[in-house]
Amino acid sequence: MRAAMYLMYGDSSSEDEDPAWAFNKILRRIRENQLYEIRLEGTGDGDDHYINNMTDEQWEDLGLAISNNTQLEEVKLSRGALNDHKMQFFFRRLTRSSSIQQMSLFRNGLSAVGVRSMVPFLQSASDLLEINLNYNLIQSEGFNTLLRALGDSTIKELRCIGCGIESIEIDSEHIPKHLKSLTLANKIINADGCQGLAKLLEGEDATLKNLSLDYNNIDDQGVNTLVDSLQKNRSLTDLGLGNNNAISDQGQIMLLKLVNNISSIKATLQSNHTLTHIKANSANCGNDLKKHIQRRIDLATQINAQNKQNPEAAGKAKVLQSQMNCCKRAELADLQGVNQLFVYSEIKPLHLPEVLALVRRYHGLGELYVALNSSIAGVISTVNRKECLKQQRAEHEAVIAEQRAKIAFHRAIIADRRTKVETIEAEIAIIEEADGSHIGRESRSSKRLRAS
Repeated sequence: MRAAMYLMYGDSSSEDEDPAWAFNKILRRIRENQLYEIRLEGTGDGDDHYINNMTDEQWEDLGLAISNNTQLEEVKLSRGALNDHKMQFFFRRLTRSSSIQQMSLFRNGLSAVGVRSMVPFLQSASDLLEINLNYNLIQSEGFNTLLRALGDSTIKELRCIGCGIESIEIDSEHIPKHLKSLTLANKIINADGCQGLAKLLEGEDATLKNLSLDYNNIDDQGVNTLVDSLQKNRSLTDLGLGNNNAISDQGQIMLLKLVNNISSIKATLQSNHTLTHIKANSANCGNDLKKHIQRRIDLATQINAQNKQNPEAAGKAKVLQSQMNCCKRAELADLQGVNQLFVYSEIKPLHLPEVLALVRRYHGLGELYVALNSSIAGVISTVNRKECLKQQRAEHEAVIAEQRAKIAFHRAIIADRRTKVETIEAEIAIIEEADGSHIGRESRSSKRLRAS
């Protein structure tokens, strides 16, 4: 069983227990590697509790004990347990960790000063996966410091709800390389903030999968910035923009076009096929048009979810379900302000029979009739094209046959000439052999005459 210890000030169950003794007990168990999790919570109400009166040296001791521990995986110091001053001494000795995976420091009233105290720890914690800084007023300065410090870290999840963040400056050379989830709901981020966030979504190395921007001041301009950065993004699956009341119907339509652009078949195929969830309106939205647009967004992201890791299949499914259905295409075209052109004119005639078969299979005879009316010229041209191709094939085959016959004829001539050459060479050889024997006999007769 995993060992955990909690020190919650004001807890009635520990009224008879000396707070100093309880703290020293935790410190001892941390030093002896006995704990996997600690949660220290203060009331933050100014009462005379031990946690609120710990000395700077005691905070250093606690930081050093945690730094040397090799079993501790989760540290939660929240609800007034810390402040900027305590952070300075706590992280003066807590400069590394080989085991901590989760660090939760929410509701401590921290500012950018407190974040700066954490930097050495953030840069050296080898297993840190999650940081929760919700409801600390770290503002833009603290958040930007945090991101720069996490550039080479193992961090995967960062939560900063209600942190007063407005503008976001992201250094492209220090983007967290493993960050998967970022939560920034705080009622302040606007279009300027979206400009900075776009850097996390651009490029082939983008890693972010979940971006929650609910309850902010993002408007259509901010949506446009995010949409531009997501056109070629292949990592983000979940985008939360709920309760951003400045987003109009047109802003929602931008998000719809992002995941299912109905302007052409090519545009549909090039839409974003990675996002599986987009929330773009409030839970209690009374705007029927916004609800309708959200449903269309949901249908497109559902197709993405059904075809994870296969964007090509998602694109084809969207074309089949929206472009090849006259009612859905008309509805989406009206929402997106697109002229309802004959979509079948975009399809190569040779592919029309296969496309019409799919329309019949998925949408029935009624839609097939509409499709035939729209594509009959293409079907006819396909038939004509087929006959033309058959004729061309026959002509090419005739030429091939003719050339093969010529090749065979010339091969026969070559074989005949080679035979004649071989016959001539054999006769020459016989003659040369005969001439050689005659010369030998004459030489021997001359030698006998000289001897006599």
